[in-house]
Amino acid sequence: MADPRLTQQLPFTLRQTDFPSLGQRYQGKVRDTYRRGDVLVLITTDRLSAFDRVLTTLPFKGDLLNTLSHHWFKKTAHVAKNHVLDVPDPCATVARCTEPLRIEFVVRGYLTGSLWRDYTAGNDPYGLSLPPGLAKDSRFDRPILTPSTKAPAGEHDLPLSEAEVLARNLVPPKRFEEAKALALGLFAEGTKLAAERGLLFVDTKYEFGLAGNELLLIDEIHTPDSSRYWVASEYAARLAKGEPQRMLDKENLRQWLINERGFSGHGEPPQIPDDIRVSLTEKYLGAYEQLTGTAFPLDVGQVSARLERNLRSAKLL
Repeated sequence: MADPRLTQQLPFTLRQTDFPSLGQRYQGKVRDTYRRGDVLVLITTDRLSAFDRVLTTLPFKGDLLNTLSHHWFKKTAHVAKNHVLDVPDPCATVARCTEPLRIEFVVRGYLTGSLWRDYTAGNDPYGLSLPPGLAKDSRFDRPILTPSTKAPAGEHDLPLSEAEVLARNLVPPKRFEEAKALALGLFAEGTKLAAERGLLFVDTKYEFGLAGNELLLIDEIHTPDSSRYWVASEYAARLAKGEPQRMLDKENLRQWLINERGFSGHGEPPQIPDDIRVSLTEKYLGAYEQLTGTAFPLDVGQVSARLERNLRSAKLL
């Protein structure tokens, strides 16, 4: 049975923010980003997107994602420098302003999700030339990079091969190789730390930006919104039986949308019932608590009022 505080929080979710004094505002799918000079304030709202469409909100989602990202930023700082300066609120991060690279670095350790759907359809948008006969959810010998464009809110990210990235000059070759090495190093660290907590780190996306000539990890890292996690102890048995893996991430929603509503990003998106919203939040909570080894505080109440108090206390407003 779900914790009743998840349902109690549904009326208080943070859908959008409006803090003009923070600076120029950009609204992404999930984050509201404010820029003032060389400093950004990134507010992770409770908005939930799937297939590049904003669909609804989840209780405590912004707090969960931002807090877990901060946990991972600290855990991986020895692998890649990041943009974080301060975290004045559970859903807010103060960060260095960067010039983002024009692609996302998606690293995959297993054949699943959209890559599996491409594979079974005979598509090879990343130029991987995967051999025939691979099983769904099978592990690659080594992680692979599958880049994509970074589409504006409401548009779809497009898959790219590494050759296309370089041919289109989306990222200079030396910078691409630097970012690729960092992405693979971060994925290796995430894989190791997740395994210590009983989880398989399946795939994730990274974004990088330039502050002068310094390449920094930006946006978020290793959250159940941007990554897939499976329960390690059940993997082999489920794979042998051809059963779906037990997932602690947003793929639960994607599968519900595809299988129960026939929606994969095209046409009018369906309404998301409250029980589905609460169920997905439970998965996110499970990922957070297993990865960090700590309980997440479920403080029911108006997120926007608390956020404003904390921003004022940090002298950002």
